[in-house]
Amino acid sequence: MEPIYPRLWRYCLVQTGKRDRADDLAQMTCLRALEKHESYQAGTHLDRWLFRMAHRLWLNEIRATAVRTGGGLVALEETEISDDSATSEENIFLAEVFSKIGALPEGQRVVVLLAYVEGFTYQETADTLGIPIGTVMSRLASARKKVAGALSVVEAGQ
Repeated sequence: MEPIYPRLWRYCLVQTGKRDRADDLAQMTCLRALEKHESYQAGTHLDRWLFRMAHRLWLNEIRATAVRTGGGLVALEETEISDDSATSEENIFLAEVFSKIGALPEGQRVVVLLAYVEGFTYQETADTLGIPIGTVMSRLASARKKVAGALSVVEAGQ
């Protein structure tokens, strides 16, 4: 699991929107994976198994939180992820893109991460999330349109 952990944590960050909650979710996922290790099928993709597990754990957490407090999700804008190898201008642009992606509805945010960041195929993304491939394609198209539109408004305002 160690080589996959940074990717798992990033996925958890996109799910939760906060670093501390991402830490908790990633740790819960690893613990659950160790507890359920017998259900992992050797020769299959460990990352997809872990991502699917994290997704289910997060959905359970959302449901439990909604029952306890009636609250919702936390904004992702508070999270800061920078690329030290990029220039300052590139980091600023990446922060804007990340902010726009963070403002997307959770379903779109998650498919963007899996398909565009993690490089999953549309079918792998659909399988990981337990949704039809058409839903993945629709969410990606909507996300691209919203992010591009939001970025063009930012550029027009400058």
